[in-house]
Amino acid sequence: QVQLVESGGGLVQAGGSLRLSCAASRSIFSINAMGWYRQGPGKQRELAATITSGGSINYADSVKGRFTISRDNAKNTVYLQMNSLKPEDTAVYYCAAIFGHDWYWGQGTQVTVSS
Repeated sequence: QVQLVESGGGLVQAGGSLRLSCAASRSIFSINAMGWYRQGPGKQRELAATITSGGSINYADSVKGRFTISRDNAKNTVYLQMNSLKPEDTAVYYCAAIFGHDWYWGQGTQVTVSS
């Protein structure tokens, strides 16, 4: 099993930046992939960015060039650096992990971008 704890959400003006953190309860070397998903008001949950244990990274088109996913293996933590934020980035951001054949989710952290 994997427990995930997110932090770093908040309220920011358009054009600003935030960094989200996701701390895992086990070594992230053992986790197939980790990522960030988001769910905006009235919308379905969607992918923002993922990173595999081998270091492969994938971004949604809507965040490419603005968001950066990274990891600190020593801290078992994955980060999402979000720059040039837009009001449409407003959402609950969820950390996810694929461990074995199972998905695990954090509790979510709210990001609100004001115009």
